[in-house]
Amino acid sequence: MLQILAYGEDRAHGSAVEIAEVREKLRERTDSHLHERADQLIAVTTEQRLPHWGAQGTIYRGWTKVMNGDVAEGISLLRSGSIAYRATGAEAGMPHFSALLARAYDIAGQSEEAVTLLDDALQIIERTEERWFAAELNRHKGQLLLRQGHSEAAEELYREALSIAEEQGARLWELRAAVSLAQLRRDQGGRAEARDLLAPLFSWFTEGFGAPDLKEAKALLDELA
Repeated sequence: MLQILAYGEDRAHGSAVEIAEVREKLRERTDSHLHERADQLIAVTTEQRLPHWGAQGTIYRGWTKVMNGDVAEGISLLRSGSIAYRATGAEAGMPHFSALLARAYDIAGQSEEAVTLLDDALQIIERTEERWFAAELNRHKGQLLLRQGHSEAAEELYREALSIAEEQGARLWELRAAVSLAQLRRDQGGRAEARDLLAPLFSWFTEGFGAPDLKEAKALLDELA
């Protein structure tokens, strides 16, 4: 993993390896050293003059700031990293980066800004057909709209997220969408429907029960029992 620091002749390749690992760890929400990884990435890509990767490092460093409670600084880094990334002419991955900034704005209580960013990300998906993050974008937008009192719109977005994740075989994101929809159904009095929706998806998993998503799903199923 640390070829990026050890071998000068392999540093460009190492940058790609490093950013892939950083992104995977961020998706898993398990890496307590993500901040250090992002800093390493920024240092190497700055030295090697790789602005495309360096901008992503800035974005991930911003997200770690948000996760550690420094939301204002995190938003600033997420914004500057996203601007720098777009300045390279790249769009691949931009829906994911917009989603991180939207989550940061959501944490800061700026839901309108968050919805605007998610709409922008969904438009990029329509234009580029880069759909790997589409389920999560729809689910997150549904959560925001639900908190604004738009339960019907939220349900529609949750079902869209569920459909996309199922089509892609993205089991974890399918579970997340099912949890969001089941929580909505529970709050509307449909406890049996909520359990029937969630239980089959949860049963697909045979390991990783300590992961946050599976723990949340299990707690909800226990509540609905």
